[in-house]
Parts: sequence; structure tokens; C-alpha cells
Amino acid sequence: MEGFIPFFNVILVALLVATVSSTKLNVPRLRLSYKDLLSTNRTSIFSGHQGQLSLTAVFLDEYRDRLFLGGKDVLYSLLLGPVSSESKELHWPPLPGNREDCIQTGKEPQTECANFVRLLQPYNRTHLLTCGTGAFQPMCAFIYVGHRGEHVFTMDPTNVENGRGKVPHDPSLPFASTFNGGELYAGLTADFLGRDSVIFRSMGGRSTMRTETDQKLLHDPKFIGAHLIPDNDDKDNDKVYFFFTEKATEPGDREGAIHTRIGRNDVGGQRMLVNKWSTFIKARLVCSVPGPHGIDTHFNQLEDVFLLRTKDERNPDVYAIFSTISNVFQGFAVCVYRMADIREAFNGPFAHKEGPDYQWGAYEGRVPYPRPGVCPSKITNQPGREFGSTKDFPDSVLQFARSHPLMWRPVYPALRQPVLVKANIPYKLKQIVVDRVEAEDGQYDVMFIGTDVGTVLKVLALHSGNSLETEEVTLEELQVFKVPTPITSMDISVKRQALYVGSPAGVAQVKLHRCETYGKACAECCLARDPYCAWDGSLCARYAPNSKRRYRRQDIRHGNPALQCMDQNLSEDIDVIEDRVVYGTENNSTFLECVPRSPQATVTWLVQRDDRKEEVKLDERMMSTEQGLLFRRVFRHDEGVYICRSREHGFTQTLARLTLEVLQGETVDELMARDTAGLSDSFKDRSTGSYRAWMPCSSYSRGGSSSQIGQSRTWFKDIMQLIGPSNLPHVEEYCERMWCNDKLRRKHKSMLEKYRQAQESARKARSKSSGERNRTPRDLSAREE
Repeated sequence: MEGFIPFFNVILVALLVATVSSTKLNVPRLRLSYKDLLSTNRTSIFSGHQGQLSLTAVFLDEYRDRLFLGGKDVLYSLLLGPVSSESKELHWPPLPGNREDCIQTGKEPQTECANFVRLLQPYNRTHLLTCGTGAFQPMCAFIYVGHRGEHVFTMDPTNVENGRGKVPHDPSLPFASTFNGGELYAGLTADFLGRDSVIFRSMGGRSTMRTETDQKLLHDPKFIGAHLIPDNDDKDNDKVYFFFTEKATEPGDREGAIHTRIGRNDVGGQRMLVNKWSTFIKARLVCSVPGPHGIDTHFNQLEDVFLLRTKDERNPDVYAIFSTISNVFQGFAVCVYRMADIREAFNGPFAHKEGPDYQWGAYEGRVPYPRPGVCPSKITNQPGREFGSTKDFPDSVLQFARSHPLMWRPVYPALRQPVLVKANIPYKLKQIVVDRVEAEDGQYDVMFIGTDVGTVLKVLALHSGNSLETEEVTLEELQVFKVPTPITSMDISVKRQALYVGSPAGVAQVKLHRCETYGKACAECCLARDPYCAWDGSLCARYAPNSKRRYRRQDIRHGNPALQCMDQNLSEDIDVIEDRVVYGTENNSTFLECVPRSPQATVTWLVQRDDRKEEVKLDERMMSTEQGLLFRRVFRHDEGVYICRSREHGFTQTLARLTLEVLQGETVDELMARDTAGLSDSFKDRSTGSYRAWMPCSSYSRGGSSSQIGQSRTWFKDIMQLIGPSNLPHVEEYCERMWCNDKLRRKHKSMLEKYRQAQESARKARSKSSGERNRTPRDLSAREE
């Protein structure tokens, strides 16, 4: 049986790969580089005053319009707006002697023996609580940030408290925390060696609480998130939910298998579990792709979790990123959970087994009152059986809770499947935030997903009617940071319509949308399918739900411009079509470039000869690539007008008309052989022995002699004569594309200008003298030189 389980998992992986591979790869409709974001004023980056922020904590304070950052031995306060507009800095190193003690224990001086700020939380109206690793001796302090409208940022470095139980000792270990009612709830490893995994409640007026050291409660956990979510109108019944992964103990799981959990605690006992949680219960979060014969492929490793708050604060939507933990397959999924399903799991049967050799099952016996996991409150207490807190619970309740921490029923996502699945991609999904956006035809959840290479994906998951199938629409891929760097935090400001993206390189403020990027036409705006954007009659602009303007074109679900923009001339609605001449040499390779505006569009090629259009027949000699049409070997009969068309969501548009003219191979070879005979062997291609096609430019770039340059000019003029004077405007473009690099273009422009002057001189001379009429443009050009 043990040997069968790994093989069984391989089958599941194969099923998922086959499922994903059978669908068209979803690519971003728009890719924006780091330079693109800067040039469109969509982003600004803060990297610290010395460019060494080493970001480890972020707190977005929209009440004060400030962004607070914590890094290595440093804290920053930034005014919202451009993140580099105004900042204040606090230096906060470890306490004297702690850095030296850390180094003596064998820790790394640069990456471990410093004060890495891990916690930034609002403490009251005027102060923040901040905690750092303190060179493996955690410490906490209070920062005075003033009232709203002030930009104050001060700290008393002598007023430092012990931070143990609030942040981990090791800066690399994960932890999760939330602050509520003056109390800090934190899931972390609380010891120097990183082995004591606990959930702590500290600060405030009540005593410090912690979970027991028991693998049934927490088995090598990795804490990802912590959130307070009310159950009802009674504040006494509010609960803190922890999201984490741990080693599984359920039947049928191989050794070392990982499960994702959601857990919650309450206050503690009087006789038993003094200063320990009286009930800690947990349920499994399942994120899987349904397969054939009822077999699911599971994503078990939780990467990040985000609560999308709604008008009902008791029922946020829980978005979570999961990954596989297989060594042979890399996959990621996003699942969405409803609080009603989470509460149903916690209110259902407890998992139970009679002994070590028994199978797990649902507990069918009598559950003691009060039910473990239910907080005493006005709503939950029964008449004559009131309890002030869980400290008053009978020992039977505490004993049952201690032996039954796991719920039997798992929590399944909405629609029982992920809203997004990505497999075998060249990056990892690490962070997620979500914005619920009002569009013309309803609400859409826009997901912003951060990767380990510094990019952010802007994604929609669309449901079609009553079908369970979802369509993934990747609107944009944004390269937020100049160099690849893991994104470690993401915060969204709906108020400012901005995203704050953190990485070790710094923090970036990115605008959620920039509608004009999609183009200047109704069709392009509609094809973008961005809920933030709509065509307002003159441009692609931010969609305002309460706007009085009636002329708003938007089609998120289908992206059909033929329907939305039917009253406009779509052929003129798109930018001017590219129309140019391309030259190729017989029996050589030639390339016709045509890149669609959207990678999601498909391209077709037509060729026009003698007023007849037909689709280009592709084969090994003529290949369609992502960048255009490649002739591996071009013939004279390939001449014609090539039309490049793109099709996206049923909408077809012409992108380019390229006239291909093929030069006679023998004539070009004769010219090259004659004019390159005296050139240095350094101009030869060592692999073939022939002269390089960009040889005239290479003579300039390599600092050739005057005789070499003269011969190159002669060669250049002969090629122009072969092409014909009527096509002079295309010669420069041909040279730039086929021969010259950026540094040499100015020299060729100068050469073309001299050639034009020579042509003009020849024309004037011919009008005066019949003898001059017989001179060639080459002779005139030589005389002028």
C-alpha cells in the first residue's frame, strides 16, 4: 500500500496536466514592462534612503493616509500618493550587545543578526506597535505617529519591551498575527530553535494565553494569515481565525503529507489548561480539481490568503492561493471560500478514532454542553446554564476539546473547484489581493496576484451562466520591479485605486488601472474586458457606476466590439494600418513582421496577386511565428502584397499590408563579390566563409580604412541602383532592419541624404546639357564627393 500511494499521486498529476494542456494557454492580453509602467506614470518605487530597505513588514493606514514600512534595522513612514514624495525614517538596531551575542551563536551577521521588523499594527489613535527579531532576541516598541493630518514619526529607543511570543526569533520563519481590542493574536515559533509552534494571545488586560505543545493541535505548522471575523452582533462571540499548513494525520495520507487548515481558539480554563486555550479546533481547507471517476487532484500548500470584505462584515469571501508539493509537477490554484461553509464545518461532527490502530471517523457520541468552539455569550447561553467565559466550562468540556481538535468535514470552495488553475508556468504565485468592481453588467472580482519574479497578474474569473466552468481572463501582466525579485506583500487601497507591492528591493505603488493604455478606439477598449474601463464616446476611460453619461460601452463577459461598437466605423476605428515595402533576396530568408496588439489574438496571413486574395499556405519553407511570417527561402514567385489580420473574440482587423519584392539573387551576388573583393577577412562569416549581410555597416563599426569605407559606399549605391530610385524612401528602413545597429543609423541617413542630393544635381544637369544626361547617379555622386 505504501508503494501504491506515490504512484497514485503521479496518476493524479498526469490527469491534471492533461486537463490543463487540452485548453489554450491563457496569456496576458497586455504585458507592461518596468519601463512601460514608469513612462505611463503608473508606478513609483521607494527603496529606502540608501537603497537597502530589505522590506519585512508593511502596514497601510488609509485613515492617516500613510504607509508604514519595516526593514532591516529601519522603519519608514510615507505619505500616500507617490511613495517617494515624502518619507520619515527611524533607525532601530538591536539592543547593545545582542548583535554580538547572535554572531557568537553561529548566526549569519548580515541576514540574521539584525533587527528585522516583522510586525506593524495600530495600537491606538496615536501610536503603532512594532516588533522586530532583535538579533534573535525579539523586542517591541511603540511609535508615536500623531493624529490624522500630522506627519509625526518618533520612538523612544529606551522604552523597549520583550517581544517573545509576538514575533519569531528567526527572520526567515513565517508567522501571522492580528491586533484587536488591545490584544495581539500571533501564530509563530516562540523559541530560539524554532521548534515550539504555538498560537499566542498577549497584551491587553487579560492574561497571556497559548496553545499546548501537542502535535494533535499543531503538527509542524506554517502560519500564513490571521483574521478576526465576527459571528454575529454579539462582540463576545467574535473569533480569530488562523490559516496555516501542517503535516497531516488523517488516514490514507502518505508520511509527510501537508494539509491546509483553518483554526480558531477561545479563552482558556480555570483548573485545566490554565493560561492555555480551552478549545482549539481546526478544519481542513480543500482546494482540488475534480477528475474522472471522482478522483481529485489536490493543491495542499497554502501560499497566501486574502479576506475580501463585503457590506456584511460577518461574511467576507476568503481568497486563497495554493500550490502543489510534488517534485515532478508545479501547479497553482486560487480557491474562494464562503464563511457559511466554514461555520458549517465547525458546527458539524468532530473527527474521532478509538485508538492508534483505528480509522478516523465522525464522532457519533454525545457532545458535551457547552459545545467546544462556541464562545459563551448572550446568544449562545441557554436559560439556567449561563457561563461568563470558557474558564467556567466543566472539565468534561475541556477534556473533550483537548482530544478532539479536528473537525470531520472539510471546507470546500465555492462551486467545489478553483476559480483559477495554472500549471507548468515559469514563475510561482505568492501573494493575492482582490477588488470587487462595479461594471455595466454587474460585479466582478479583479484578482491581483504577485509572483516570485516581481510581476503582478491582473486576472478575472468569469462564470458562464449556470455552468460550473470558469473562464480565466488575464487582463495584464505588470513587471513592477526592474529586476526579478520575489513579491512578499501586497496591499490594496480602494480609496486611492492603488496597489502597494512589497519585495526585498522596496515597495511600489501601482495604479489599479490606466484605461488609455488599451488604445484609442472603441473596439480596443471593448476587447480589453477590463471592468475598470469603458468607452465613453471619445476615449477609453475609467468606468464610473454613478456617472450620468449614457454613452458607455463595456462588455466584460464576452468582449464583443462588433456588438458594442456597431454604430462606429470599425475599419477606421483602429489605428492607421501599417503599409510598407519589404525587400528579400532570392534563395535567402526573409521575414515579414506583424505582432498583434494582444497575445490572445490569432493571426492569419493573406497574399494578394492580380486582385486575388488567398490564405497563405504554411509549410516548412513558410512559417508563421509569434512575430510574423518567416520565409526560410524566398523565391521570385513569392512576390505580392501580404495582409496580416488578427482575430480576437470574433472580431477581425487588418494590422499590416506588406509588399514583398524579391531581388534577383545572381545580380546581388555579383555586386557583393565585386565590391567586397578587397575587404578584410575580418568581415567574413567564419562559419560559412561568406561576407555578412550587414557588411557595409560593419566597416564603419570596426573602424575600417578609407578604402574599405569607399568600397562599402560603392556597394551601398549599387544596391540602391538595383532597387531603383523610386523606392528610395524604403532603402533606409531596409538597411536599418537588415544591416545596421542603432549607432550606425545616423551615418546611413547622411549617406542617403548625399545620394538624394546627387540625384537632384543629376536632374538639374540633365536639363542643361545632353552630355550630363548620360551620366548615372553613381557618377554624379562620386563627383560630388
